[in-house]
Amino acid sequence: QRVRQNERSVQSRLQTTQPVPAARLPYRVKLTAGKLYAWCACGHSKKQPFCDGAHASKAPGIKPVRFTPDKDKAVLLCACKQTKNQPYCDGSGCNYINEVSLT
Repeated sequence: QRVRQNERSVQSRLQTTQPVPAARLPYRVKLTAGKLYAWCACGHSKKQPFCDGAHASKAPGIKPVRFTPDKDKAVLLCACKQTKNQPYCDGSGCNYINEVSLT
């Protein structure tokens, strides 16, 4: 009984409510028109910039952003998870990454 309580306590401490940066620079990707994508919003996915379901155990309060492009195109998808234009990079994370790196 006590071991299970400790396991739950450790798991809850390992879970995050804030996204974590996955990389310092955005991901340049080619998107296909009409295809459904799920952008990782939590930063824990091993298949960045796309979701692999890691949020379910590491950041359950953060859900992926699903989107379907209307035409084939190359885009920059956010890696720092600070963009105001999810899933696309808006440059706002550059300052965030630099601040985190300096602390």
